Amino acid sequence: MRIKVKNMVCDRCKGVLRQEFQNAGIKVVHMDLGEVQFYDGAQYQLEHIREILVKNGFELIEGVNESYIADIKKHLINALDDDLHRNLSKYLSEKMNKDYSVLSKMFSAKEGLTIEKYFILLKIERVKEEIQMDNKTFSEIAYDLNYKSSSHLAKQFKSITGMSMSEYRKVQDWNRRPLDQIV
Repeated sequence: MRIKVKNMVCDRCKGVLRQEFQNAGIKVVHMDLGEVQFYDGAQYQLEHIREILVKNGFELIEGVNESYIADIKKHLINALDDDLHRNLSKYLSEKMNKDYSVLSKMFSAKEGLTIEKYFILLKIERVKEEIQMDNKTFSEIAYDLNYKSSSHLAKQFKSITGMSMSEYRKVQDWNRRPLDQIV
Protein backbone atom coordinates (compact mmCIF):
# COMPACT_ATOMS: atom_id res chain seq x y z
CA MET A 1 0.00 0.00 0.00
CA ARG A 2 1.27 3.47 -0.93
CA ILE A 3 0.02 6.75 0.58
CA LYS A 4 0.71 10.42 -0.06
CA VAL A 5 1.50 12.61 2.94
CA LYS A 6 0.97 16.36 3.15
CA ASN A 7 3.61 18.51 4.92
CA MET A 8 6.34 15.84 4.68
CA VAL A 9 9.05 18.10 3.29
CA CYS A 10 12.40 17.13 4.79
CA ASP A 11 14.52 14.25 6.01
CA ARG A 12 13.60 15.06 9.60
CA CYS A 13 9.93 14.54 8.70
CA LYS A 14 10.81 11.17 7.23
CA GLY A 15 12.75 10.22 10.36
CA VAL A 16 9.89 11.14 12.67
CA LEU A 17 7.36 9.12 10.68
CA ARG A 18 9.69 6.16 10.23
CA GLN A 19 10.16 5.99 14.02
CA GLU A 20 6.44 6.42 14.74
CA PHE A 21 5.47 3.68 12.30
CA GLN A 22 8.15 1.39 13.70
CA ASN A 23 6.91 2.00 17.26
CA ALA A 24 3.38 1.14 16.11
CA GLY A 25 4.56 -2.06 14.41
CA ILE A 26 3.64 -0.79 10.95
CA LYS A 27 6.29 -1.92 8.48
CA VAL A 28 7.53 0.58 5.89
CA VAL A 29 8.94 -0.63 2.56
CA HIS A 30 10.06 2.76 1.25
CA MET A 31 9.74 6.38 2.26
CA ASP A 32 10.28 9.49 0.15
CA LEU A 33 9.27 13.12 0.62
CA GLY A 34 5.48 13.15 0.64
CA GLU A 35 5.11 9.42 0.11
CA VAL A 36 5.21 6.21 2.16
CA GLN A 37 4.97 2.66 0.90
CA PHE A 38 3.98 -0.02 3.41
CA TYR A 39 4.16 -3.81 3.36
CA ASP A 40 1.00 -5.73 2.55
CA GLY A 41 -1.62 -5.65 5.26
CA ALA A 42 -1.14 -1.96 6.13
CA GLN A 43 -4.48 -1.10 4.50
CA TYR A 44 -6.11 -2.66 7.57
CA GLN A 45 -4.24 -0.16 9.74
CA LEU A 46 -5.15 2.91 7.69
CA GLU A 47 -7.02 4.60 10.54
CA HIS A 48 -4.03 4.09 12.87
CA ILE A 49 -1.70 5.42 10.13
CA ARG A 50 -3.95 8.49 9.79
CA GLU A 51 -3.82 9.06 13.58
CA ILE A 52 0.00 8.88 13.56
CA LEU A 53 0.15 11.38 10.70
CA VAL A 54 -2.19 13.87 12.37
CA LYS A 55 -0.47 13.53 15.76
CA ASN A 56 2.80 14.54 14.11
CA GLY A 57 1.47 17.46 12.04
CA PHE A 58 0.96 15.61 8.76
CA GLU A 59 -2.12 14.74 6.73
CA LEU A 60 -3.11 11.88 4.49
CA ILE A 61 -3.64 13.09 0.94
CA GLU A 62 -6.61 11.40 -0.62
CA GLY A 63 -7.71 13.48 -3.63
CA VAL A 64 -6.03 13.25 -7.04
CA ASN A 65 -5.44 17.01 -7.32
CA GLU A 66 -4.05 17.16 -3.78
CA SER A 67 -1.71 14.34 -4.71
CA TYR A 68 -0.46 16.28 -7.74
CA ILE A 69 0.06 19.42 -5.63
CA ALA A 70 2.06 17.44 -3.06
CA ASP A 71 4.19 15.94 -5.83
CA ILE A 72 4.81 19.36 -7.36
CA LYS A 73 5.98 20.68 -3.99
CA LYS A 74 8.19 17.63 -3.44
CA HIS A 75 9.85 18.06 -6.83
CA LEU A 76 10.38 21.79 -6.25
CA ILE A 77 12.05 21.11 -2.90
CA ASN A 78 14.25 18.51 -4.58
CA ALA A 79 15.05 21.01 -7.36
CA LEU A 80 16.55 23.33 -4.75
CA ASP A 81 19.22 20.72 -4.17
CA ASP A 82 19.95 19.26 -7.55
CA ASP A 83 18.35 20.72 -10.65
CA LEU A 84 18.32 24.48 -10.27
CA HIS A 85 20.12 25.09 -13.53
CA ARG A 86 17.31 23.57 -15.57
CA ASN A 87 14.16 25.15 -16.93
CA LEU A 88 11.58 24.81 -14.13
CA SER A 89 8.58 24.12 -16.37
CA LYS A 90 10.47 21.47 -18.34
CA TYR A 91 11.79 19.94 -15.11
CA LEU A 92 8.29 19.61 -13.61
CA SER A 93 6.74 18.35 -16.83
CA GLU A 94 9.34 15.60 -17.04
CA LYS A 95 9.08 14.66 -13.36
CA MET A 96 5.27 14.64 -13.34
CA ASN A 97 4.78 13.36 -16.89
CA LYS A 98 2.17 16.07 -17.45
CA ASP A 99 1.95 19.25 -19.46
CA TYR A 100 3.23 22.20 -17.44
CA SER A 101 0.19 24.35 -18.20
CA VAL A 102 -2.07 21.72 -16.60
CA LEU A 103 0.16 21.53 -13.52
CA SER A 104 0.39 25.31 -13.31
CA LYS A 105 -3.37 25.86 -13.47
CA MET A 106 -4.02 23.12 -10.92
CA PHE A 107 -1.39 24.51 -8.53
CA SER A 108 -2.56 28.12 -8.84
CA ALA A 109 -6.20 27.18 -8.31
CA LYS A 110 -5.44 25.14 -5.18
CA GLU A 111 -2.65 27.21 -3.59
CA GLY A 112 -3.54 30.75 -4.67
CA LEU A 113 -0.14 31.51 -6.18
CA THR A 114 1.87 30.39 -9.17
CA ILE A 115 4.42 27.61 -9.15
CA GLU A 116 7.10 30.19 -9.94
CA LYS A 117 6.14 32.38 -6.97
CA TYR A 118 6.10 29.33 -4.70
CA PHE A 119 9.56 28.33 -5.95
CA ILE A 120 10.85 31.85 -5.27
CA LEU A 121 9.52 31.62 -1.71
CA LEU A 122 11.31 28.28 -1.30
CA LYS A 123 14.53 29.84 -2.57
CA ILE A 124 14.20 32.78 -0.16
CA GLU A 125 13.85 30.35 2.74
CA ARG A 126 17.01 28.62 1.50
CA VAL A 127 18.76 32.01 1.37
CA LYS A 128 17.75 32.64 4.99
CA GLU A 129 19.18 29.25 5.93
CA GLU A 130 22.46 29.99 4.12
CA ILE A 131 22.74 33.42 5.76
CA GLN A 132 22.12 31.85 9.16
CA MET A 133 24.85 29.24 8.57
CA ASP A 134 27.17 32.12 7.60
CA ASN A 135 29.57 30.07 5.47
CA LYS A 136 28.90 31.59 2.02
CA THR A 137 29.01 35.04 0.54
CA PHE A 138 25.86 36.55 -0.94
CA SER A 139 27.34 36.02 -4.42
CA GLU A 140 27.94 32.33 -3.71
CA ILE A 141 24.38 31.94 -2.44
CA ALA A 142 23.03 33.66 -5.57
CA TYR A 143 25.11 31.42 -7.82
CA ASP A 144 24.05 28.25 -5.97
CA LEU A 145 20.39 29.18 -6.38
CA ASN A 146 20.81 30.02 -10.08
CA TYR A 147 20.28 33.77 -9.84
CA LYS A 148 21.76 35.75 -12.73
CA SER A 149 23.37 38.11 -10.24
CA SER A 150 23.57 38.72 -6.52
CA SER A 151 21.80 42.06 -7.04
CA HIS A 152 18.79 40.22 -8.51
CA LEU A 153 18.69 37.99 -5.45
CA ALA A 154 19.11 41.01 -3.17
CA LYS A 155 16.13 42.80 -4.76
CA GLN A 156 13.96 39.71 -4.55
CA PHE A 157 14.98 39.03 -0.94
CA LYS A 158 14.17 42.59 0.10
CA SER A 159 10.81 42.64 -1.70
CA ILE A 160 9.74 39.42 0.03
CA THR A 161 11.23 39.86 3.51
CA GLY A 162 11.20 43.65 3.78
CA MET A 163 14.90 43.82 4.66
CA SER A 164 18.19 43.46 2.89
CA MET A 165 20.27 40.31 3.27
CA SER A 166 22.85 42.31 5.24
CA GLU A 167 20.16 43.57 7.61
CA TYR A 168 18.83 40.02 7.99
CA ARG A 169 22.32 38.80 8.89
CA LYS A 170 22.85 41.63 11.41
CA VAL A 171 19.45 41.38 13.08
CA GLN A 172 19.84 37.63 13.55
CA ASP A 173 16.09 37.35 13.96
CA TRP A 174 15.92 34.02 12.17
CA ASN A 175 12.25 34.20 11.24
CA ARG A 176 12.41 31.27 8.88
CA ARG A 177 9.26 29.46 7.89
CA PRO A 178 9.19 25.68 7.68
CA LEU A 179 8.90 24.59 4.05
CA ASP A 180 5.51 22.99 4.69
CA GLN A 181 4.18 26.38 5.80
CA ILE A 182 5.20 28.37 2.71
CA VAL A 183 1.61 28.20 1.44
